[in-house]
Amino acid sequence: MFTSEQRLSVPDELASSRAKLAYLSLLAGGDARVTDLQRTLGPSKLTLFAVLESLAATDLVERTEGGYVCT
Repeated sequence: MFTSEQRLSVPDELASSRAKLAYLSLLAGGDARVTDLQRTLGPSKLTLFAVLESLAATDLVERTEGGYVCT
């Protein structure tokens, strides 16, 4: 978890608002399953899988046994 003095930042290469939200959610909350992200962020699981796989392809997140986590 982040303290009030730490700032969350989004990598410059993320242009999509959904990618930014998913990235920040993982960065702030740690690892999460797609179901957790869907409940928090709202997009369909299909949309989230596509977003998370694109983040994984750029090595910003990693797929784990329990879901996804920022690298």
